Amino acid sequence: MTTVIFIHGTGVRPPHAEALRERVTASLAEAAPGVGVVALDWGERYGARLAAGGASIPYDGVGATERDVGSEEDDEAAAWERLYRDPEAELALAAARDPSGEIPPGAAFPDEEFRERLAALAARDEAVAPHLGPGLGARAAALARGPLLAPAAQAVDPEALATLLARALVAAVIGAALAEDAPVIPDGATRDAAVDRIARELGAAAPGTSRGPVGRLAARPLLRLGSRYAVRRRRALTGAAHPAAGDVLTFLVRGGPLRAALRELVAAVEPPVVLLGHSLGGIIALDTLIEAPLPGVRLLVTVGSQGPFLYETGALPHLEHPEPLPAHVPAWLNIHDRRDLLGFAAAPLFPGRAEDIATDNRQPFPAAHSAYWTDPAVYRAIAERLP
Repeated sequence: MTTVIFIHGTGVRPPHAEALRERVTASLAEAAPGVGVVALDWGERYGARLAAGGASIPYDGVGATERDVGSEEDDEAAAWERLYRDPEAELALAAARDPSGEIPPGAAFPDEEFRERLAALAARDEAVAPHLGPGLGARAAALARGPLLAPAAQAVDPEALATLLARALVAAVIGAALAEDAPVIPDGATRDAAVDRIARELGAAAPGTSRGPVGRLAARPLLRLGSRYAVRRRRALTGAAHPAAGDVLTFLVRGGPLRAALRELVAAVEPPVVLLGHSLGGIIALDTLIEAPLPGVRLLVTVGSQGPFLYETGALPHLEHPEPLPAHVPAWLNIHDRRDLLGFAAAPLFPGRAEDIATDNRQPFPAAHSAYWTDPAVYRAIAERLP
C-alpha cells in the first residue's frame, strides 16, 4: 500500500491542521482507494512563535501617544496609499459631483485653462519638481487629454481643482516608481512640497493647500479602516500573520530538526512513500530530499510551492543554482495555479526531472493558494502518478 505523507504549509496550526488533514485524506481516498495518508503536523512543534510575547511589535497603545496609534496624519498616509494605486481616484470623485453652476453663453469652458497649464507643465517636465522623480511631463500631458478634467472642472472651484490635479500627478509619479521597485521614494515632506509647487503652477493661490485631510473628496470611512484600525491593532494583526512569514524564515535558518522529523516519519511508515507538500511543506520535502536520500520515497508532489523560486534566487538551503537536482531525488510532480502568486514552475529549472501541471481553481489570490484542496483535478493528477 502506498503511503502519502502530507506536509502542510505556512501558518497552519490546530484546529486547522486537523481539518486540512481530514480533507486531504478523504479526497485522496476517493481518488486513489487504498492509499494511506499520514500527516507531518509540524506547525506547533517546529513552527515560528513569538517567544517574547510580541515584545518586538511597536505601537501597542500602551504608553503611546495619539500620533503613535492613529491620527489625522495616519489618515493622510492612507489616502496617499490609495492614490499611489489609483492616482485619479480623487479626481474621479470630484468629476462625479453635481456641476457647481451653469456656464454663461460665450464663456470659456472651465477646463480649457487647466489644459493649457497642464500642457505648459508637461513641456517643463522634471524642472517643476526636480526631487520628485521622472515622468511628470508625460503624466501631465496625459491628464490634459483625459476624460475626467472637464467634469471635475465644472464640479469644483479652480483652487481645489489645482490641488486635486497636483496630487494626481504626484501620486502617478510616485506610484510608477513603487511599481518599478525604485530604490528611492520621496518622503512626505518632499512629496508635499512637490504638490504645492505643481498646484501653484496650475493656479493655486498659495502654498500649503495640499496639507490637511488629503482624503476630503475620497472615501473617508475606508481611510480610517485602512490606517487607524491597522495601526491600533498592529499587535493583533502581526500576531495573527507572524506564523506564515515566521515559519518560512525559521525553516530556512533552523530547518534541521524539521528535516530530521520528516526523515524519522518516512522510516516509520510503509513504503512506497509519496511526499505531498503544500507551500512551505513542499519546500520542506524538496530540501530534505536534496540534502540526502530518503529510502522508500518514490514520488515528490509539491503544490503551490516556492521551492523552484528559492532555488533560482539562491535561497534553497541545500541546492544552489545552477547545480542540478541530485540523482537520488525521485520523480517530481509540481502543481501550481496560474492565479496563485505563491506557486512556481519547476520544469523550466529542472527539465526532465520535474513535471509541472498548471491548474485553475477559479479563485483570485490569496484564495487561490489554499483552494487546491477542494479541486478534484489536483487529486486526479496525484492519483494518476502514485507508485
